[in-house]
Amino acid sequence: MITITDKAKNQIDNLVREGGMGPSHFLRVSVEGGGCSGLSYKLDFDTIEKPGDQFFEDKGVRIALDMKSFLYLAGTELDFTDGLNGKGFNFHNPNATRTCACGESFAV
Repeated sequence: MITITDKAKNQIDNLVREGGMGPSHFLRVSVEGGGCSGLSYKLDFDTIEKPGDQFFEDKGVRIALDMKSFLYLAGTELDFTDGLNGKGFNFHNPNATRTCACGESFAV
């Protein structure tokens, strides 16, 4: 399961509203090879369910993960920061054994 903080929910709601998306859209969270630590996080909005997708809902946000990404991201919390050190989504992943300084990639 992936959870989201209140700040992340507010930002997701803003993006949905600004993008003119409807109730059929959901947040797709995935993992790709790359980045300085080996694996990178990816966020997208989607409307197409794929075979093997795992779905969760937190704070009214529907979240999809493919099975491979689920194995890397189970228990992760998605947060959003807008402070002086940068603006963007942050992943608090209990499965990561190493992360890069920017927080956009990790290793297990």
